[in-house]
Amino acid sequence: MSEIFAFLKVDNAVEFWWVVFGLGGQLMFSARFIVQWIASEKAKRSTVPVAFWYFSIAGGIILFTYAVYRADPVFILGQSLGIFIYSRNLWLIHGEKRHNARLKD
Repeated sequence: MSEIFAFLKVDNAVEFWWVVFGLGGQLMFSARFIVQWIASEKAKRSTVPVAFWYFSIAGGIILFTYAVYRADPVFILGQSLGIFIYSRNLWLIHGEKRHNARLKD
């Protein structure tokens, strides 16, 4: 385990698990592009599925939490804006679905 700690530049188990948490957030955040790419390939046109926004917000929140733990103001600011944008997109998508559902009734 000490080799892993040295590789990740951490000196205790708590730091190790924070790094694992941060890496998990980064993987989730990166997965959104795979989701978007697959959806576009299936549709044969560029498209952004709702799952893209869920991966974005989940990854963004995890990365924001990690940035707060690390006390990195640049990282905190960058993720804060993203979380707002992802939330707003989900709000708009669900608002449109509610509106369309009312029109069908």
